[in-house]
This record gives sequence, C-alpha cells and structure tokens, in this order.
Amino acid sequence: MNRMMIVGAAAVAAMAGSAQAQCGSKAGGAGWSGDESAACESRATHQVTQAAWEGPKKDIVETAVGAGQFTILAKALTEAGLVDALKGKGPFTVFAPTDEAFKKLPAGTLEMLLKPENKELLTSILTYHVVAGTVKAEQVVKLENATTLGGQRVDIKVSKGKVRVDGASVIATDVEASNGVIHVIDTVLMPETKDIVGVAAEGGSFGTLIAAAKAAGLVGALTGEGPLTVFAPTDEAFAALPAGTVEMLLKPENKDKLTSILLYHVVEGRVYSDQAAKLSGAKTLQGGRVSIKPWGGTLKIDGASVIAADVEASNGVIHVIDKVLMPN
Repeated sequence: MNRMMIVGAAAVAAMAGSAQAQCGSKAGGAGWSGDESAACESRATHQVTQAAWEGPKKDIVETAVGAGQFTILAKALTEAGLVDALKGKGPFTVFAPTDEAFKKLPAGTLEMLLKPENKELLTSILTYHVVAGTVKAEQVVKLENATTLGGQRVDIKVSKGKVRVDGASVIATDVEASNGVIHVIDTVLMPETKDIVGVAAEGGSFGTLIAAAKAAGLVGALTGEGPLTVFAPTDEAFAALPAGTVEMLLKPENKDKLTSILLYHVVEGRVYSDQAAKLSGAKTLQGGRVSIKPWGGTLKIDGASVIAADVEASNGVIHVIDKVLMPN
C-alpha cells in the first residue's frame, strides 16, 4: 500500500471514529431513540463513504466490484443474467451480502446455485435483495418491511440502533451509486421458494383444501407463476361445515360448484394484510367480491377471521382463515 493510500485510509478511519463518537454522545442524551441512533450512524457512514470517494459515481455493479468484498455477489449476478438490469437506470436499493456472507451458506449451496440449471432459483434469491427506488438508511429505519423486485417482502427491525433485514445485520449503509444505493449485510437473504400448494402442504393443516384443489383441477393454477392471494381455510374450517358437505363437494359431478367455492378464496396479485385492511372488499377469481373489514384487532373476510396473515409463497401470499367462504 503506497503512502497516499495509507494517509487516505487513516483520514477516513478518523472521520468514522469522530462520526461514531458524535452518534454515541447523542445516543446518551435524553430523547434519542434507537431509530434516531441508527439514522445517525447511517449518516456518518454516508459521510465517510462520500469523503473517500473520488471521481464520478459508478453504477451499482461497478461500485460493488470496486469495493472488493462482493466478488461472489458479482459472479452470481453474472450467472443470473442480472448485471445489465442493475446497471440500468433504476434507481435500486440493494442489500448486498459480502463474500463472507456467502461463505456462511451451508456447504455446497453456493456451488449448486451457480449451476446453469438453477438459474431461476438464483435469480429469485438475488432479486430478493433488491428494492425499487432509492431507500436511504434514515428511511429504512422507519420501515417494518419492504417489497423486493421478486414480489416478496423483507422484514425490517431496528433494535438498540442496529438494523436487521430478515435476520441479517446491516453493517454499512448508504454506499451511493449513480443508479441507487447499497446497504451492506452480513447474511444472504433467502426468499420462500415453495409455491402456494407447497407452503400449504408443509403447514400441515390444509389437507382438505389441497384435496379440494386437486378434485377441482386447480393445483396447476395455484402452483403457476401468479402472483395470487389465497384466503386459506384450515381443516377445522372445512370440518365445521354441515355434515356431508365436504364429501358432496368432492364428488366429480359437483366439480363446478367446488371450483366456484375455491376460486372465491383467491384474489389476483399479492395483497398483504396491511394493504387488505385499507380495502372494503376485493374481487375474487370466481367473479364475486369478498368483503374486507378490520374488526377487533383482526381482519374479517366475509365474516371469517384471518388467524395467520402474510404467509409468503414463491407465487403469492396466504392468509389463513377460520371459516370456508361461500359465494352467493
């Protein structure tokens, strides 16, 4: 390392220490919340990054490559064919895992993901790290979640001035690029890779719903690209129907009626619970409209209570309900 580089690094380190000391001082003062502390640290990091920056800004990919600690991410983006997208106009916000983060994956996982036959899976994982728009650290700490380019949401939590995204710690923020911003994380984020039927099967309490979907010939639709929102009745919800109802519906001659009922539980697109709570109703794939109403801290769908919300699937989202919905 030449003398100029050493002096530059020392200056940046000194600035970082000064900025962090200021944040620490403020954190000890009255009224300084965890969110504000995180935002202060983010601004400090941003200032250090900008001070160390020379020349015009590069795009997200060039910035990551130039940093030297994202070689695996760069290779993964190349294998997934996403380099051109992230070099585009954007803007994008990228939660970028370091090389060390990728090395924390179970043995053989990275090698598996980089194989050509797993390009679709790799793409879904990488797009799960990208959010549309420029979301700076001071904005991130005010969010509970963010929708990624893949459609699924990442959860965001702030505790004691530290920001976590789906369990990954944000270790550097506001690395600016010409087409967005990078936040560095210490763990690779993993989206839900199972489709709606797969998630329901794994849940263990939707046997009747899956059997009904098979009888109605709807499994293909529920495992397709989507995205779809499913209000999923549990086995107990089906068991609460009048005696003999389920058996009657599962008969081949009643396929049309069964299909109509099941499609009445499906809405096009991903509609998360906080979005649904702002609606009075939603049109279903059956053609009818379910009513939606917040009630006593829960969400009511045609009178059925949502007992578990925002269950992610690769092709949509599931809200678990305690009653079978019946169209007119």
